[in-house]
Amino acid sequence: MKKEELRELSDKELRERLEVAEKEYVQEKIQHSISPLDNPAKITRDRKIIARIKTEIRARELNIK
Repeated sequence: MKKEELRELSDKELRERLEVAEKEYVQEKIQHSISPLDNPAKITRDRKIIARIKTEIRARELNIK
């Protein structure tokens, strides 16, 4: 997910995507601890997506004030 795509989403959609991404990330971490994933780089990619979403949410909060 790119920054441009995130900027087009509403605040509600961003928060929903964040919630889903965090749940998926936790599930993948658990699965990886039990048995190795086929693609462990997905964990890193998901962590970066979560950070991008949080950054966009925070930028919008700062622009409102």
